[in-house]
Amino acid sequence: MNLTDKPHPWQLAARAEAMNPSAIREILKVTERPGVLNFAGGLPSPETFPIEAMRAACATILAEGSLTAKPSLQYAASEGLPELREWVASEMGKQGATVSPDQVLITTGSQQGLDLIAKVLIDKAAPVMVETPTYLGALQAFSPMEPSIVSVGSDEQGVQPEALRAQLEGMAERPRFMYLLPNFQNPTGRSMSDTRRAEVLAVCQEFGLPVVEDNPYGELWFDQAPAKPLLARWPEGVIYLGSFSKILAPGLRLGYVIAPPGLYPKLLQAKQAADLHTSGFNQRVVAEVIRDGFLDKHVPTIRARYQVQRNAMVAALARELGPTGATWNEPSGGMFIWVRLPEGLNAQALLPKAVDAGMAFVPGAPFYARDPDTRTMRLSFVTSKPEEIDRGMAALGQVVKQALAALKS
Repeated sequence: MNLTDKPHPWQLAARAEAMNPSAIREILKVTERPGVLNFAGGLPSPETFPIEAMRAACATILAEGSLTAKPSLQYAASEGLPELREWVASEMGKQGATVSPDQVLITTGSQQGLDLIAKVLIDKAAPVMVETPTYLGALQAFSPMEPSIVSVGSDEQGVQPEALRAQLEGMAERPRFMYLLPNFQNPTGRSMSDTRRAEVLAVCQEFGLPVVEDNPYGELWFDQAPAKPLLARWPEGVIYLGSFSKILAPGLRLGYVIAPPGLYPKLLQAKQAADLHTSGFNQRVVAEVIRDGFLDKHVPTIRARYQVQRNAMVAALARELGPTGATWNEPSGGMFIWVRLPEGLNAQALLPKAVDAGMAFVPGAPFYARDPDTRTMRLSFVTSKPEEIDRGMAALGQVVKQALAALKS
């Protein structure tokens, strides 16, 4: 008998019953099979990791006689390293947002920021609004608090203002917040235009609906930087999440939350209860790496690499899936392309066949809070070489064509 089969005295909390495994993480296990090209994971390219800069920073911090060696290995302030908080505030100022370092909370990845926000703001059955579709990790962070998730009608630019207004007008209780990814959204890769941001925020302000703005991909633009952040337009009504994972390395687990002064203390208390503080050593390493403008030189190399890979995938999709009637977008940044299969096909059902053919994707259904579109899938283009993208899309094309032929037979 397995240990998990044996009776035990533990009783799960109701919130634990609401927890679900990440569909993406489960799929990544499948992609470990030899020979499977992985277009499923939302992982930055390891080729972009600044290993030499990290090695040099570690040596500097731990150098004999260094004033930072012992503090970097000691407990640290829950708010985060002052130098990092000041850097975040300064960078947001360049984007038009007036932010004090006292509003910046350094977190263990921006995913922890979502968890803290959920704990502080969501009561059981309280409504929370999200895009259609939305980031799966956010749904996972919110679900243990047992909210009522309201999925708002969306198009290629994100939330539709008229749909948002109609839903708010029909609700008896104001939602706790709306969760948005305005830049190169996960999973769809879409972005909100400047006009759309203004229209959506106008509705939010009218109804007193606060916004959680998640921006892990905003620096990964190809030809033109995104419109200014929502935080710059409504500072008292927006909580902003940022991350170092996509511009340095995800293994650092370093992100941040920018919160209005009245809300900050509660998020800080939730942070203290969760882990006391984010790794002080990692914070000092990052502060050392970025202090002389390193990111101004490093991030453009990531953008150039990802643009080449985006172009390769768009071309391969046109060649392999174009004849099938599938559709897809051409994101102007980020890491993802969103595909919709022809009528009659189901992405989840096709996944095992795609893996057998040598490639893997993420079915789109888990990204929907309500009424999933089972014809959708997410493809990540940033960890594969152009020739691998060609092979992977050829394999996907064959699977789709075979499935269509089976429908007609």
